[in-house]
Amino acid sequence: MYVMGDVHGQYVKMTAALRTAGLIDDGNHWSAGTATLWFMGDYFDRGPDGIAVIDLIRSLQVEAAAAGGRAGALLGNHDVLILAAQRFGKRPSGGPGGTFLSSWQLNGGEASDMDRLTPERAEWLRDLPAMALESGRLLVHADATFYQVYGRSVESVNRHISAILHSGDAAAWDQLLDYFSQRRAFQDRDLGPARVGRLLALYGGRQFVHGHTPIYKLNNDRPDCVSCPLIYAGGLAVAVDAGMYLGGCGFVACLPDL
Repeated sequence: MYVMGDVHGQYVKMTAALRTAGLIDDGNHWSAGTATLWFMGDYFDRGPDGIAVIDLIRSLQVEAAAAGGRAGALLGNHDVLILAAQRFGKRPSGGPGGTFLSSWQLNGGEASDMDRLTPERAEWLRDLPAMALESGRLLVHADATFYQVYGRSVESVNRHISAILHSGDAAAWDQLLDYFSQRRAFQDRDLGPARVGRLLALYGGRQFVHGHTPIYKLNNDRPDCVSCPLIYAGGLAVAVDAGMYLGGCGFVACLPDL
């Protein structure tokens, strides 16, 4: 199984990493046969072309399925943020900007992405799962525990969050964004393994894979030195956010079978 962390509009770095891993060809078409690839969310903001990022993922989903493979994509907080800004605009929110639109802008929102976020693209984002089980691993965007608020199974979490994103309940959107601001729940050397273990016991899987928090913030390295996943919390957690928008070159992690 292959996993790619937060892209944040870094389309050029994204395609370079996918080609290096042998997952796409020089024309950016799927070349990985029956392989499975997951994108971990946060396709927008802080980078020049989030729309190109999701358009590529959408095309890879079709091409991978035709080849007997799979390209999955999770929902990230910045994906919720741009949808909220589009839907609610200048309505008040609890975010740093005081409104949904201003909060998105302050978090690196790109006007060109908003201009090209068509109803079809927005609907694809709203339908993305918040978590998935794949090959014995629990895949989520955030290194946080708030998912438990939305359900006690993968299916119920995905159903509940999807219902919010298809609703006009601004308060529920605002609460979801507030929860998504949480991170580093498993970094503590003593408490981290137990916290991860409880989530795995609840939702399934033997390892917890996430993006959201750049690896350099977890291991005190420099972003440009990050070239592989960080395995921590007693081997139970795997961080895959390469920090591309911060200078990291990006990578695709090939996770061995458990």
